[in-house]
Amino acid sequence: MSGYPWAAFAVNLGCAAGAALVVMLVAFAVGVARSLHRVVDIAWGLAFAAVAAVSYGVSAGHGDDGRRLLVLLATLVWGLRLATHIGYRGRGRGEDPRYKRMLDKAPHGHRASYALRVVYLRQGALVWLISLPVQAACYIRGPIDTAARAGAAVWAAGLVFEAVGDRQLVRFTSDPANHGRIMDRGLWSWTRHPNYFGDFLVWWGLFLMACGAWQSVVVSLVSPLLMSFLLTLGSGKRLLEQHMADRPGFTAYKARTSGFFPLPPRRGA
Repeated sequence: MSGYPWAAFAVNLGCAAGAALVVMLVAFAVGVARSLHRVVDIAWGLAFAAVAAVSYGVSAGHGDDGRRLLVLLATLVWGLRLATHIGYRGRGRGEDPRYKRMLDKAPHGHRASYALRVVYLRQGALVWLISLPVQAACYIRGPIDTAARAGAAVWAAGLVFEAVGDRQLVRFTSDPANHGRIMDRGLWSWTRHPNYFGDFLVWWGLFLMACGAWQSVVVSLVSPLLMSFLLTLGSGKRLLEQHMADRPGFTAYKARTSGFFPLPPRRGA
């Protein structure tokens, strides 16, 4: 265990938690001022970017510079792209139905404090936990290895899948002729959730970048496992499909299209 700088990493854990908290508190202030708590979805990507930037700075002199830079850039690109996309997609819209249902449960007169606790602080805690590979990789003293290169390839594939899927959906929904229709073209004909599948690859890729020391593997494994659960069984695929279940054409789309992992459309479904 002497090969891994545990004391410095412990400091990083605290700094990362502080970075995530600051981003979420700023988002909370904006959400209260605008009575629009969907801004937390923009803060989600920004918080990961903040954690990566803080971890890169705090880890100077403790980990390999090449690996630190690789993880920093990968997280920044993913987080800032996601925040930009969500901000663009949500402009001019009202509250997200998910948050409206959640905040309708708030005790009378305590909606803001309930939102802070249930929406913002909870997501901030998830950012801190899921970002463990980003933090841990910054303290690996060995240079970029085969696992890190493989992780970069998996990350890149995930980013492309996520970005292309998001772009295809934006173009589809922006056409008035497609109003009320199910998006079943491009990547969306191979999987019902190309953006979630891309996220899945991104975080397994970041985990591989943190596999240069067994200590960081042990610390980081919870991250891709938790993200995989959230994307498939938690707040991602499961909730979205519950929301779409009654839309015309969704049953047929579901019958012919893979639920998560990309596969050729099933003929005759």
